Amino acid sequence: MDRPPVGQVQDLASLAKLDETILLEEIKERYTQDKIYTYVGDILIAVNPFKDVGIYGKEYSARYKQIKQSAHPPHIFAVADAAYQALLGRGGRQPGNQCILISGESGAGKTESTKLIIKQLVELCRGNTQLEQQILQVNPLLEAFGNARTNLNDNSSRFGKYIQLKFNQGHLRGAKISEYLLEKSRVVRQNPGEESFHIFYYLFVDEQSSQLGLGEASSYRYLTNGGQHVARQLDLLTQQKADLINAMDLVGFTDQEQANVFAMVASVLHLGNINFQVNDDDDSIHVTDSNGPVRVAAKLLGIDSSEVEACLTCMVTVTRGEYVKRNYNRQQAEDAREAMAKAVYGRLFGWIVNKINCLLVPYDLKLNKGFTEIGILDIFGFEDFAKEGGKNSFEQACINLANEQLQFFFNEHIFHMEQEEYKKEGIDWTEINFVDNKPLLDLFLAKPIGILSLLDEESLFPKGTDQSYVDKLTKSFSGNTYFTKSPQTTKPVFSINHYAGKVTYTAEAWLAKNRDTLPPGVPELFQSSSNELVKTIFRGQMTRTGSLALQGRRSTSHKSKQRRSRLTSSGPDAAKRKITVGAQFKNSLGILMERMMASTPIFVRCLKPNYMKQPGHLDTQFVLAQLLYTGMLETIEIRRKGFAVRPSFVHFVEKYKILKDLKLKGSSEDCVSILQSARLEGWRIGKTKVFLKYSHVEQLTELLDRMAKCAIHMQRIVRGFLARREFVRRLEKARQEKAAVEEMLRQAARLNAEASSKAKQLTSPETSHPKTAWQPTPETDPATLAAKGSYLVPQAKSVTTGTQMDVGSDSDDLLEDDFEAAASAANRVKRFGKEGNKQAAMNWFKETQTYNVVDQSQNRFAEWFHGIISRRDSENLLKDKILGCFLIRVSESRFGYTLSFKAENRCRHYMIDQLKNEKFIIIGEPKVHRSLHNLIAYHKKTKLSNWNHLLTVPCGQASGECDYHELVREDVYHLLEAPDVPPKNYPVNSAAASTLQVRKPTEPRSHQEVTAANQARKSRPLPKLPEEAYQQLISDSQYKGHTYRDLEGSEAEDKRKNGK
Repeated sequence: MDRPPVGQVQDLASLAKLDETILLEEIKERYTQDKIYTYVGDILIAVNPFKDVGIYGKEYSARYKQIKQSAHPPHIFAVADAAYQALLGRGGRQPGNQCILISGESGAGKTESTKLIIKQLVELCRGNTQLEQQILQVNPLLEAFGNARTNLNDNSSRFGKYIQLKFNQGHLRGAKISEYLLEKSRVVRQNPGEESFHIFYYLFVDEQSSQLGLGEASSYRYLTNGGQHVARQLDLLTQQKADLINAMDLVGFTDQEQANVFAMVASVLHLGNINFQVNDDDDSIHVTDSNGPVRVAAKLLGIDSSEVEACLTCMVTVTRGEYVKRNYNRQQAEDAREAMAKAVYGRLFGWIVNKINCLLVPYDLKLNKGFTEIGILDIFGFEDFAKEGGKNSFEQACINLANEQLQFFFNEHIFHMEQEEYKKEGIDWTEINFVDNKPLLDLFLAKPIGILSLLDEESLFPKGTDQSYVDKLTKSFSGNTYFTKSPQTTKPVFSINHYAGKVTYTAEAWLAKNRDTLPPGVPELFQSSSNELVKTIFRGQMTRTGSLALQGRRSTSHKSKQRRSRLTSSGPDAAKRKITVGAQFKNSLGILMERMMASTPIFVRCLKPNYMKQPGHLDTQFVLAQLLYTGMLETIEIRRKGFAVRPSFVHFVEKYKILKDLKLKGSSEDCVSILQSARLEGWRIGKTKVFLKYSHVEQLTELLDRMAKCAIHMQRIVRGFLARREFVRRLEKARQEKAAVEEMLRQAARLNAEASSKAKQLTSPETSHPKTAWQPTPETDPATLAAKGSYLVPQAKSVTTGTQMDVGSDSDDLLEDDFEAAASAANRVKRFGKEGNKQAAMNWFKETQTYNVVDQSQNRFAEWFHGIISRRDSENLLKDKILGCFLIRVSESRFGYTLSFKAENRCRHYMIDQLKNEKFIIIGEPKVHRSLHNLIAYHKKTKLSNWNHLLTVPCGQASGECDYHELVREDVYHLLEAPDVPPKNYPVNSAAASTLQVRKPTEPRSHQEVTAANQARKSRPLPKLPEEAYQQLISDSQYKGHTYRDLEGSEAEDKRKNGK
């Protein structure tokens, strides 16, 4: 068969012949054409373009929804679609949890691929609620605190994360983030040409730097090239900080929490500028300037600066009941300073991840409602900084170990498990060899002789050094082909032959990084902080995977408590009992593998085209090396020859028996009959399973879809026939009822005529009246006629004046905020009542929202504010207004608002939600606003995303009583309006207004208390109007031509004064 033109093959597994040259030619030509995606069976290869190729807009997103993979060009959106369809069990797949593994070198585009997959998954589940918008903001938020610029990547992830998206019946209900091994050492030290975490540079772009006591960025020890970076990218950093604050607002961080976060980040920089000086008298150490950086850092952290100095310069131990003070030398003091800075930042990052998880957890997760999940792994790429003149340290060893583990997982699923199943099922198969990296994993993870085990062992010895550790490695692994000792025996250097190549590690400070201990007294100092955030994160417990636990999710058994007390004890021997960083990382890798093994994996291989990060340039040798060490040639071969889909007989028949016979049971013969009827070729039948290629699944799915369309067509015909027959039946019934009514009317007319005739006879003077009264004949007796059914007694009828509509309903509220933590939802029900009825909305507004709609400059309700009115009512108010005229109304169906405004030829309606931090957002818009007033002001200057105009003027009340009179609280009164006077907004009581400006209700009442208060209010007369307000009302001159009618007479005046 002739080979297709170069660059036109979308699936490399479809090529009859493939070697290194052909593989590289195809990928290079496609990259030149900006076709950065290529399939290898069900595996996606993605080459980083280092530019925007314009294939991620709404048009492309809509194109990749429930698609046939071979019918569309390869795309990252197709991976998201495949995972989502498999989650739901569509397309011949068995429903279940999915995981998407994105791997590649640092700078290959893994983080961007993760964001695109999450974006498409939100589109696929048609999510546009507050929850989906929050989830979309998680990655940018974590990038600010966990990503940094390296020599390999401008936005390198310095931590690993596994994002679990929780679904229920295809709808996104929540998310959870698991983070792995934050590179805390980057806080205090960076390689030449690299930078610290992005968040540090955000501190210098606005006036906030002065509030945090910061000067020039170049003056801080912990920022490499800080001043140059800020000056060079000031505009970009300013925009990134604004995006970060908006993301924190949207996810749910309060203003106070954000202020505390920035204060803690700034304190790290101040800690780094603490200098030490040796006392000439006793060789002890003291802080050079007690009123300098140490004082500012202590103030930001809410702790005493003198205690900080003491913790950094000495330690106090207890020996035989006596306190002994031991002074540090300069190196020990600097180590204590760096340990404190890393602990502050590391725990802060852990708190941010914990906070996100608390805000995004599904409110009914514990109710076992059949949640499924799609996990997305975005982990640090393989790194070798020695190629760029840098050093590979402990963090690079852990990072590369994680990539070795992922490569092993890939090999297990693609090669080992699949080929073992062929043998087990008796399929004729020629073994495909692959590079098994399990021996290298054993080199790192084996006990008791492994790289990490020996590191833990050496960390236990107080006199252990990095050199003694490397000497142990050399002695233990001298005959291991994966380990190479350094020719420079005087330096702690060794090399490992990884699957991606040989990497040389410099074991400087490995023991200190593995111990990760704080100086004695520092934890207690932070736990007594006046800063609530600092106190919280240092009182939290560290789990066995190194994450921060604040929610009490750990076991509360007696043994667990004992183990926790051992692991968190402080003192000079705490390092011996504390779990090490290496052990934490091993535990987290084990848990990660368990999660992925319980899901169906989908693989994405990201390739980096060149080292220079230049668009349009592909270094063939560099790319070929990546393809070879990831085993892509072997992967293509097994995908071309193998069978990626292997359902059991029972499952296959249950799924596809409709194509043949619904009576089929699930035997191998039944499977063969289905496959033959579908006219498929190239499949295999094993002992218990059917072996199919993805092309077979697509063909079977196409047959199912075709049959489904036929079934729908038949249903349409049958339903049409039944509907027409029902119409004829109802038409005949209507005719019979019409005839009955006409007969009734005729009888009524006859009876009326007879009655009139009798009446005339009785009243005629010429007629002689009998002495007995007239009695109705049986024929004219109404009771007799009714008994016979010939006289229909009229029934009471309800009169309507058109379509009836619940005034409080918001028919435009198509989207609702279903996410709420279980405790919070229960508290809302207790306080306000069940969401979705008018009384609950009224309770919610009165107790929590009055201050949000008051125009405090005039002590009146805002002119744009309206009560619980329907969509139709709002459209009637806006009908004759100018373009952009707007109002905000309280929703009845949910605790929130709706923005309604006049557009070109109709009115538009947008839902407004209040976030957990009490800020506001228009659903579907990215911007978070601190108040409704700010929201209005912003969109008077900035267009909505899908409307090309601005908001203009507010729409006030119609004539008569204001439509929010039901929402007025007890501490607010209003002036009654005359019916024919354009109404004014209700003025707010000055005392109440001042209260609203200063504080919000701090003592919420329960729903029962609110109900009782409302009943009591209804049972008493209206409150008296203040005399001065009444006089102002009758003397008001702004409504000329109107005369206020006073109550007539002195009695009426007395009634007014007495409030009657």
